[in-house]
Amino acid sequence: MSGSVVITVRIPRKLKEAMDRCSDVINWSEEIRNFIMRRITELKQEEALNKLNSIIERLPELPPGSAVSLVREDRDSH
Repeated sequence: MSGSVVITVRIPRKLKEAMDRCSDVINWSEEIRNFIMRRITELKQEEALNKLNSIIERLPELPPGSAVSLVREDRDSH
């Protein structure tokens, strides 16, 4: 992995011991990298949804029945 850096995380000793017992099954470096990538992706998605919601909130409301009439108009034009 070129351009990689090392980070250090302090965890309780018992947790480290439990991790060591599972290290033949779990690649902890890969697990932690994947978790960090997933969490960043989730955060980006939350930010995008928040931006979208703020845009939607600023849109004017259509009168009741507008969607039905627009769908009918579109259907009738084909």
